[in-house]
Parts: sequence; structure tokens; C-alpha cells
Amino acid sequence: MKESKTDKKLKTKSLVNPKALISSSYTQSYTHKNPNEYNGEVLDNQLDTPKNTNNKKVYIESYGCQMNFSDSEIVASILAKEGFHTTPLLEEADLVLVNTCSIRDKAEQTVRKRLEKFNAVKKINPTMKVGVLGCMAERLKSKFLEEEKIVDMVVGPDAYKDLPNLLQEIDEGRNAVNVILSKEETYGDIAPVRLQSNGVSAFVSITRGCDNMCTFCVVPFTRGRERSRDPKSILEEVNQLWEQGYKEITLLGQNVDSYLWYGGGLKKDFTQASELQQKTAVNFSQLLHLVAQAQPGMRIRFSTSNPQDMTHDVLHTMRSHDNICNYIHLPVQSGSDSILKKMNRLHTRQEYIELIDAIRKIIPDCGISQDMITGFPDETEDDHKDTLSLMEYVKYDFGFMFAYSERPGTLAARKLEDNIPESVKKRRLQEVVNLQQKHSLYRTQKTVGKVVEVLIEKTSKKSDAHWSGRNQQNTVVVFPKENYNVGDFVKVKINECTSATLIGEAVGLSKK
Repeated sequence: MKESKTDKKLKTKSLVNPKALISSSYTQSYTHKNPNEYNGEVLDNQLDTPKNTNNKKVYIESYGCQMNFSDSEIVASILAKEGFHTTPLLEEADLVLVNTCSIRDKAEQTVRKRLEKFNAVKKINPTMKVGVLGCMAERLKSKFLEEEKIVDMVVGPDAYKDLPNLLQEIDEGRNAVNVILSKEETYGDIAPVRLQSNGVSAFVSITRGCDNMCTFCVVPFTRGRERSRDPKSILEEVNQLWEQGYKEITLLGQNVDSYLWYGGGLKKDFTQASELQQKTAVNFSQLLHLVAQAQPGMRIRFSTSNPQDMTHDVLHTMRSHDNICNYIHLPVQSGSDSILKKMNRLHTRQEYIELIDAIRKIIPDCGISQDMITGFPDETEDDHKDTLSLMEYVKYDFGFMFAYSERPGTLAARKLEDNIPESVKKRRLQEVVNLQQKHSLYRTQKTVGKVVEVLIEKTSKKSDAHWSGRNQQNTVVVFPKENYNVGDFVKVKINECTSATLIGEAVGLSKK
């Protein structure tokens, strides 16, 4: 889920004396960026131009979730074989692609504004072609091609292998479209081009689609039914990443806990599989074990989990492998049973609490984050209070919070009236944000004085003299550079904190 403008991303101030940080800017307000969000990221790579080059350049801009970012890497790989190489400069591109998100209205409006910009550039460079990829492509294909006539090509999430044919269509002066949803496509046979890579962390897609049909969500309609990727191809990609020097991967899917490989096909058809297929099937906990075992020196993360599908087996697998990070993004959406039922969330408040209790028992130091929606149809003040009380019970490390935004085509849009005033939605949202801010600070303060393992990812945005990385719980950690390097696993003693950042000093390399 993505933050809207009204979400007022968490901004916090340090409680420590600024002088103690030796003129560090980390005492200033800090925005906790959603790790599942890449809004308007311009994608580029440093690879050599392909051998069979046609000297054409592609500009790719990606919005939305980690899956979209991962898909853009797949698109870049497919286009590289056609002779395209990526460019960060819009004006010099022969082909402009925007990978889109439909989860909220603001996401769609942002993309529309970017398309206006692209078309302005296109007037200067009339040979430039513009394509829309992803979830908006599937949902708004007619508007883009027939009504608004603002793009040359529309490609849905399952149709990227058809890009060479679609490019030929537009080269011949015809609009091109393919938004057909596949029962099989997982792109497991395509090695993604790692775009904007720090050479340290990478995404590995393991599932596509979703079967859950939450009433507020467009994903089942834009990405289709659940299908899982062959574990052999996943392990091959993980091993290749390790050989290339990567130190951390994130296993991706709309719902990774739903992973189930039995030889291919939709998950819903598993009951029709042969007895042998069912007995030899690989579920998520087994896949997690295989990946962690294959590369014990590599950090393993995963996103995103659905409470109804997460089993205790996954928790025990996490506990049994030191290289699996102790962090779970566990969207709940609401603390009210009545709202959860209207959302078609297949878990109750009590079941969610029991899962939280299991996580705390099996993995005591596990970081947990949330998605929360305020102002869902028919939400009462008591429902809202149930959400706040659930947050008080869990005390999430951080969260991603949104006022409800009705999405055309969803079950909620068809069956429920969007009857909560915007002012009420925003007021409730602010109360949720304020409470999460309090809990985030509570969690980071508990880490002060401890030594944590940090994978150095990059130079801090706020200080060239500091490294930035994340600990096991996915909290950002900054510390003086000294003689350490990107890709090092470093033990860091935490001395200070804000609600979003841990600030400390390195005490040495970890065993990794």
C-alpha cells in the first residue's frame, strides 16, 4: 500500500541534545520512507550497451510497490535483448515507459501528470514513443488509447514478453496493446537487469497475482490470480546474485505466504494436481529454508505477508536461520471485526492478535510493521477506536497509513457506499499517524544502548561522513564511515535515536 499526500508521512524530532551529535543533521525531522514504495523512481543501469544494439534508449519511470520496481527490471532485460539501453535522461529517450500503480487515486493522478510531461517532450521529439505499463495499463487501456490518445503502447503486468512484437507495431505506426492476464507467467526464465542498484540488495520475485479479493483492492483485477515461480529458478537467481556480490535479497509477492509450487499453474488449481505433485509441493516456509540454506552469508527478507496465510512454520524457519531478518510486514488494515468483514479480510481481530503473540513468542526481537486504512465505508468511531486499541496492543515498529480511497472496479466500489466524510477520514488518519509516531519512538528507544548488525547500503542522504543501512528489524541505522565500505556487515552500538532512525558508532565488522 502507498502513502497519499494526506498521509503526512511520519516526521519526528530527536529527543536527544543536538550538540551530542556533533553537528549531525539527524536531529532534524526525518521522513520514514515506505520500503515497499518507489514513487517516480527513474531507472538506470550501468551495463554496457547490448551487442545487438540499435542504439536506442529507453527511459523507465516506476511507481508503486516493490513488485512494480522488480517488473521494471524484467522489462529492461527484455528490451536489452532488442538493443535498448536505459537512460536517466527523458529528453534523449527513444522510448519512454511509465510503470504504474492503481492502488490509490493519487497514484493514478501522479502518473497522468507525468504523461502530460512526456507528451510535452514528445512535441519536441516527435519520434519518441510513450508506453504505459503495469496496473493502470490493465485498468485504463481504453482511456489511454482510444479516448485520451496520450500513449502509443499499453502493456499489462503479464504481457512484458510481448514487448518486441508491440514495439514493432508502434514502429509501423499502429497503437499497441496487450493486457491479457496469464495463468502461468512468472518471468522465472528472465534474468532481471538490476536498475539503480547499489550492488548490495536486490529483489527476487517469487509469486504473482492475488486470490484474496479484499474489497478495497485492485490487485486481483490488474495482476490476476496467484501463481508461484519454480523454486529452482528462484535458487538460481539467488545464487547468481551472491556470485555478483549482492549481500541481501527481498523475496517479493503480493502475498509471499501464499507461495505454493506444485509444477506450475494457478494456486487455486492445486486441488486438481496429481497425488505426486501435492506430496512434492513446496510452500513458503520450505522455500524460505531452501533460500537461506543455499546462501547462509546472504541476508534474506520477504514482503508482503497476509495474516490469514502466515503459518507458524514460517516463524520457526525464520528463527532457525540467522540470515533471515527478524522483520515482518503484516498488514491488518483495521482493528475492527466489522470493518475487517466488510473488507473481506479473512482474519479476525483476535486471530491477528494470536498471530502477533506467536511472533513475539517465537521471535522475541522481531520488528513488525502495518498497513492501516481509515474511513472505510460504514466505519464508526467505535471501529476507529478498535484500530487504535489494536495499535496500542502491538506497538508496531512503523506503519503505512492511508485514508480510504475508493477504486473503480473493486468490490467495495460496487457494493459499499463511500460514506465517510473526507474531514473525518483525515482526522482519523492523523490520529493513527500520531499514535504510530509514538510507538515508533518507543521501539527505537528500546534499541538505544544495544549493538545491532547493519548492512551498509549507501552514504547517508544527510551527511557524506555517515553510512546508512538497516538492521535486522528494517530500521534505518546511520553511523560514521571510518574505514568501512558499502556491502560490509558492521556491528553498530546505538547511542541515539529518532522515531525513524537509529544513530550510533561502529564497533567492528560482524562475522559475515
